[in-house]
Amino acid sequence: MSESYQDSYTIHFLSLADMMTYHAEQARCSQWERAEVNSLCVEPLDEGSPLYGDLSKFALCISEDAVKDTAKNIGLAIRMSGTHYPVRDTAYKSLTDRAKIGGTSLPKLSRQVLADTLNACLALQRNAKALLLIRDQKVSAVHSGDEKDYSVLPIGELMEGIKSKLDERFPGSVFDSGYSDHSLTSAAWSLPDQKDDLLGSYHKTLAAQGKAALVAKLMPGIRFSTSDTGFASAKVSALLLGLRYPIHIGGMVATEHRGQAKVGDFQNSLDMLFAQFEDSVARLEKLTTAYLDYPVNAMTAVCKKLSMPKKTALEAVAMFEMAYGGGKATAHDVFMAMQEIMFMLKSENTPESKMLLLEESMARALTLNWSHYDLAKAVNW
Repeated sequence: MSESYQDSYTIHFLSLADMMTYHAEQARCSQWERAEVNSLCVEPLDEGSPLYGDLSKFALCISEDAVKDTAKNIGLAIRMSGTHYPVRDTAYKSLTDRAKIGGTSLPKLSRQVLADTLNACLALQRNAKALLLIRDQKVSAVHSGDEKDYSVLPIGELMEGIKSKLDERFPGSVFDSGYSDHSLTSAAWSLPDQKDDLLGSYHKTLAAQGKAALVAKLMPGIRFSTSDTGFASAKVSALLLGLRYPIHIGGMVATEHRGQAKVGDFQNSLDMLFAQFEDSVARLEKLTTAYLDYPVNAMTAVCKKLSMPKKTALEAVAMFEMAYGGGKATAHDVFMAMQEIMFMLKSENTPESKMLLLEESMARALTLNWSHYDLAKAVNW
């Protein structure tokens, strides 16, 4: 079982109460500290560094295990006001942003050279402030300290806002699942009492095409995701639940962690999502009338367009080719077949952060002109 100090830590939730309790405790134990960027000092924290064996140099809350885990991963520490804190891998991008440097060569440097490079650049950033998130014994992010650049949107308060809006707009909503790691948090709710209202026309269309079994499985839902470490804005999107992996159907609204955004701004944006839900379902239903002469080629071309992982996408294309039996198919048939990509990636333990990005990419298929991808010639990928 992983521990929360570990960079690889993940946790799943089966109840909303457990998830809310977790994030309330996480918020209570987290520190948000402001500092001058040029006052920060980065030091190596690999197994060969002086810091590695000297726990007395670290803040009292830092354990030996947290130091060892850092040495196995990013291998850096930050000294702030005379006290050292291990750096989590989630903080790397924001730390290099504060130093105004980047590139693929930096991570290849020795930890000492990388620390020296960062320090030389951090020292140049006069009059710049940083907002550091210290959580679970490590610096998890080094955001810009200007409130116009980064706004803290507490995860627990965002979830309270969602729950309040769901109770108001979609009474009877059911918490489906939740997930958190150090880069993001996500949660999904199903909306069983709104199934007929939101999916009624779509279900009738599917039933008329002989897909009654699919109709029986599908349930409307929403997904919430956010990050305190700079990986994502606060987002909510429309879902279809009931199959082997949730289907993101678009309609996403987002509140960025900047411009002095408040939790209330996020709550207000939810009204927009709920109004758009039916539009998202309508786009999906429209695919049932888009007939393709070359559905295998279309599926390949669309997966390529959406930058789906090539190996997995081609496996899903091959499965569809074997299953559909030749002839015409609808864009809806192909879109549903594409969902096998998500299930296979999930089965391979693909990180949740990547899965959510791929979900968003997949949802773009609903806005494409599928006739442009209905190609007689096989697609070269």
